[in-house]
Amino acid sequence: MLASSELDRLCVVLVRTRNPLNIGAAARVMSNFGFLRLRVVNPYGVAWREARSAVGASALLASAEEFQTVAEAVADCSLVVGTTAASRRELQQPLKPLEEGARLIRKQLSSNRVALLFGSEKTGLSNEDLSHCHWLMRIPTREQHPSVNLGQAVAICLYELARDRKASRQPEKQKPATAGEVERITGMLLDALHASGYLKLRSAAPTLGKVRRMVRRLNLSANDAELLLGMLRQILWKIQLGKEK
Repeated sequence: MLASSELDRLCVVLVRTRNPLNIGAAARVMSNFGFLRLRVVNPYGVAWREARSAVGASALLASAEEFQTVAEAVADCSLVVGTTAASRRELQQPLKPLEEGARLIRKQLSSNRVALLFGSEKTGLSNEDLSHCHWLMRIPTREQHPSVNLGQAVAICLYELARDRKASRQPEKQKPATAGEVERITGMLLDALHASGYLKLRSAAPTLGKVRRMVRRLNLSANDAELLLGMLRQILWKIQLGKEK
């Protein structure tokens, strides 16, 4: 997850949004991921600040900044990125896939303010809007149906920004079993195979090497080795107990 200072440097800019509910949906998902700077440029709806779709994000919606032009909305941003379906249009700026674009934006957010632009539900960002962008970003959709609902597009982009693969928690590396522990497991496993009748004495020698290699391929941790030794002891005890009855 991004640091709070980095989250604060991203401005989501909605340009000429037609449906107030989409503004509310964008505000809600922004709040979900911790991005709290919403800017709108010439929204169509007059009552967009009261959008019912902004569940849990009414404060964010109330504090959203309204601008008359894209230039004003991005004036304090060092990087401006536009989103587009890139269909039936000759683009003048570099187009990056979502994953790459999100990585570049995260890098900028460490020290600079970034504007992420989303266009009208009907027409997207105009060529004039795109002229303010350093580069463009596209959500990977199928060619036959490239456009995505505005609220969903904001959610997808912010999710990709919020998840940082490098920051994802890695499982703790456990101490590996020693060669001695592996050998004890091998010996006890052979004892169990003998006691159960699975392994005959004359075939023990070649089987020993096979069992030893198999146990080593398991790459057991020290904890797992201790657990497995306990299991084998119990199995051998049960087999021996059954023979004594």
